[in-house]
Amino acid sequence: MQVTSVETRTIQVVHAGCVPYTEAWEWQRQLAKARSSGQIEDTLLLLEHPPTITLGRAADQSNLLATPAALAQQGIAVVETNRGGDVTYHAPGQIVGYPILKLSRHGANLLRYLRKLEEVIIQVLADYGLAAGRVEGLTGVWLNAQRPHRADWPAALPTENDLDVKIAAIGVHLSASGVTTHGFALNVRTDLHGFSQIVPCGIRDRGVTSLEQVLDTTPALPAVTSRLLDHFADVFAVEVVTIDRDT
Repeated sequence: MQVTSVETRTIQVVHAGCVPYTEAWEWQRQLAKARSSGQIEDTLLLLEHPPTITLGRAADQSNLLATPAALAQQGIAVVETNRGGDVTYHAPGQIVGYPILKLSRHGANLLRYLRKLEEVIIQVLADYGLAAGRVEGLTGVWLNAQRPHRADWPAALPTENDLDVKIAAIGVHLSASGVTTHGFALNVRTDLHGFSQIVPCGIRDRGVTSLEQVLDTTPALPAVTSRLLDHFADVFAVEVVTIDRDT
């Protein structure tokens, strides 16, 4: 009897530490070009950024509440990008993930891809007993500020109306050759003060939170990252292979 082998899809993961935003963006462009031409496999960059405000393609300048000069005095960079979405903030203590994927290998549907990124983070938060969910029309992952814990809810998940604070932002770009860049930012132990300088994602009636803010203890970034990789592997049906940055 002939046995048909099933190809195991892999994703190369690079733990890059703290990388300036513009350097990471150029790195993504180089990797996306290499992925498009088949020189590399699907790759996931995991890193942090120094304090940086980024504006996506749909950004409204009025959602930036301070001038770039005033922000620079505080050590906060401002960068206009080609990702989707409005304005967000990055800082150390935030797990930022940039999947450089050939979308055709993962369903060839950008909206489904966004939902998968959300699902990865929802499952990570469930590991910490948090009842995270989605809000229709607002990409990202959300909690309830007053009742974030799953055990506090009569049902497994809160309703959209209950979800009033964002814990993870998501914004992506798809190249003409079908390769994804940009990705997600999960607030773990982030100093949230920088979010007061913007209207996060252009949403005025909802706030921002972090794992540190809603848990009794502050989780270590490596522990959260490990859970994130486990769930990324499950949701995207891939095998995670960690490689050195220079490779």
